[in-house]
Amino acid sequence: MDLFAYMRSANMEKESPLAARIRPRTLEEVVGQQHIIGKDKLLYRAIKADKLSSIIFYGPPGTGKTTLARVIANTTSAEFTQINATVAGKKDMEEVVKAAKDRMGMYGKKTILFIDEIHRFNKGQQDYLLPFVEDGTLILIGATTENPYFEVNGALISRSIIFELKPLGMEDVKALLHRAVYDKDRGMGAYDAQIDEDALEFLAEVAGGDARHALNAIELGIMTTGRGEDGKIHITLEVAQECIQKRILRYDKTGDNHYDTISAFIKSMRGSDPDAAVYYLARMLYAGESVTFIARRIMICAAEDVGIADPQALTVAVSCSQAVERVGMPEAQIILAQAVMYVACAPKSNACVKAIGEAMKTVEETGNLAIPVHLQDAHYKGAAKLGHGTGYLYAHDYPNHYVQQQYLPYELSGKEFYHPSGNGYEVKVKEHMKRIREAEGNRKK
Repeated sequence: MDLFAYMRSANMEKESPLAARIRPRTLEEVVGQQHIIGKDKLLYRAIKADKLSSIIFYGPPGTGKTTLARVIANTTSAEFTQINATVAGKKDMEEVVKAAKDRMGMYGKKTILFIDEIHRFNKGQQDYLLPFVEDGTLILIGATTENPYFEVNGALISRSIIFELKPLGMEDVKALLHRAVYDKDRGMGAYDAQIDEDALEFLAEVAGGDARHALNAIELGIMTTGRGEDGKIHITLEVAQECIQKRILRYDKTGDNHYDTISAFIKSMRGSDPDAAVYYLARMLYAGESVTFIARRIMICAAEDVGIADPQALTVAVSCSQAVERVGMPEAQIILAQAVMYVACAPKSNACVKAIGEAMKTVEETGNLAIPVHLQDAHYKGAAKLGHGTGYLYAHDYPNHYVQQQYLPYELSGKEFYHPSGNGYEVKVKEHMKRIREAEGNRKK
């Protein structure tokens, strides 16, 4: 490295954003992701033993993909080379491959190639890497925010171990923010700043698991906030809100406000008010409520308050629940809004709730009543010899695929649990049941 390159590197390290300066250098400094770098985990053991194979880090922004790559760079005896797929081309890869071959040939030294945003490489660029990963010329470390099974060459996938990084927990983000404020070596401790506990909580929650987002906010706060009478920079809740451009909502996830909001949300969907329902959805999302929790409430409402009045409501709600887990925020809010407004606008019926409630009560009161013999299974271990199934009428052999026979236990003959409402699809259900029963009655006359 010449003098100019050294000075440029030193200046960049000094002037680079806080998130880059405070990046961990060893595994012990890494916060979070213990499911893959815990001391008993494969990745931890591989890094410590310097026995890495090709790997791909997959996860949301700010969760530590590049950090783990840099930790590997600091611990490995292999040559570490980094390129970014958003700007690198085939020529860059050719130079890396040539240098790796020379290094292996002359010194027997391996080369680790870290490709950030690897999903940005097209198929041809990814194909070019394949033979060199295959023969060991390169050990590939890829980082991507996109699902690698969709965005990365299947052949590269099959030769790599995929590690999924999760959004950092609140305590993890708080630990990083605390380090950033008070670390005098690589953090901003030299500025003599203090952060209030409520500001720390707020930034950790609003960051949504993205450490970079939180660190950028705290850096902006310290750099732009004047000193107090005591000579210190105080990062208060108000300062934190300004730095991240978001106001705090009173929404304790274990307190009254949480339950009041979810109650209003459910009652608005039940009351067929899509405007109120989407408003309360927005309040919960803004406050950082779990999208999976919200999706569960939508599914319950679809079954409890819509039911068979619109059988598609539950299908929409279940699809919503699956989609938000796969997509994540911020796009998940669109999926949630679609499901919320569908359920809110759907015709309503709680006939299913009443039916299962009455049936459960009846079972509790009457116990295990005998099942009619003709409904009993005739196939299990000679049950037919005992007369099980004898006299059963196969519905599909009759007009309208319906035939009257005793289905309930005889003690409950004539008992009705399900009473279709006069709303939505249940109107057709009621008409259908009336029509086939009348037709069966006329057939028997």
